[in-house]
Amino acid sequence: MPRSNRPRRSAGGAGDEDEPGLDRLLAGWKRTETRRGISWTVQPVSAASAVKAYACPGCSVPIAPGTAHLVTWRADGVMGDASDLAARRHWHTHCWRIGA
Repeated sequence: MPRSNRPRRSAGGAGDEDEPGLDRLLAGWKRTETRRGISWTVQPVSAASAVKAYACPGCSVPIAPGTAHLVTWRADGVMGDASDLAARRHWHTHCWRIGA
């Protein structure tokens, strides 16, 4: 008998918390991190989704299109959500991790 590659449903039915919701998929697995007392929203950008070049604020080296990286913005809303989103920055993943 051939093997089925279809995912199997658990006995729990419709209330499965293991299945990622549409909001989480659209958000790109964004998370909140605290650095130097400031809350930041960090959202990964896949290589396939990176279509523009950006200058990394950590090292000032351009992030080439097609390079996976992170987008960060303040999560505390001090200046308002619209202002915080407008001030978001694209970082190399390594530069963000080392806290440059």
